[in-house]
Amino acid sequence: MKKGICLGCLPGNLTEEDRFGLAKDVGFDGVELHGTEDDDTVLRLRDLADKAGVEIPSIMGHLHWQFPLSSPDPEVRKKCFDGFATSLRHAAMVGADTVLCVPAVVSPEVTYEEAYERSQQEVRELAKVAEEHRVALAIENVWNKFLLSPLEFRQYIDEIGSPYVKAYFDCGNICLYGFPQQWIRTLGGRLAKMHVKGFSGYPNVGFPQTLQSDVPWAACREAWQAVGYDDYLIVEIGARKDDPQQSIREYSQELDAIIAGEL
Repeated sequence: MKKGICLGCLPGNLTEEDRFGLAKDVGFDGVELHGTEDDDTVLRLRDLADKAGVEIPSIMGHLHWQFPLSSPDPEVRKKCFDGFATSLRHAAMVGADTVLCVPAVVSPEVTYEEAYERSQQEVRELAKVAEEHRVALAIENVWNKFLLSPLEFRQYIDEIGSPYVKAYFDCGNICLYGFPQQWIRTLGGRLAKMHVKGFSGYPNVGFPQTLQSDVPWAACREAWQAVGYDDYLIVEIGARKDDPQQSIREYSQELDAIIAGEL
């Protein structure tokens, strides 16, 4: 099991070089990048990761909210498609094996059925690009009112029918309407990467800046061990304003405790 953190969660008051250095110093193995359209930016970040001695396991899609694959406008869908094609190419350039994809956004203007059909059509084509670069396009549901059960999430991926379309699962996000350990078992071998964050339930629903929360980590650990998941757990919690660098150190220590079965 490897430990990662999102680049955007590292303290913003540090230089990019120091952000990678901090990730390494506190015990993270990898840093997940944000998507970009610029080749030079990706190559610069790759060099900074190499210098710090950390991997780049994955890239987070960057256009899927503003320009969703479920849009009724073909030009909007094309913009998103092209953005994912670029991210898949960038992932291959930096040695990452996964690109996070929010496939659809259900809205008053876009029905659930339309989101399902349009996004699957686009993802089937993106699967060809993913296969070309040998990088997984990993589907995530993140409060986008879509893929609201583990059975449907599994079905959506299986209907695509590509070994390069997998699942990106977030243990904290799902706590609003499900039990993460159940989702992990249902998704099984489809899991490409996992985000971890804290979640606070009723009456103070939200995301605390700690992994010590209402997420049932012991049950999650049993579940990912049962399905043979041994890839990255990537922290997606922003640095605390009171002591940004110490908070990153604490996230790393908390993740160690989760992996060891102590939290």
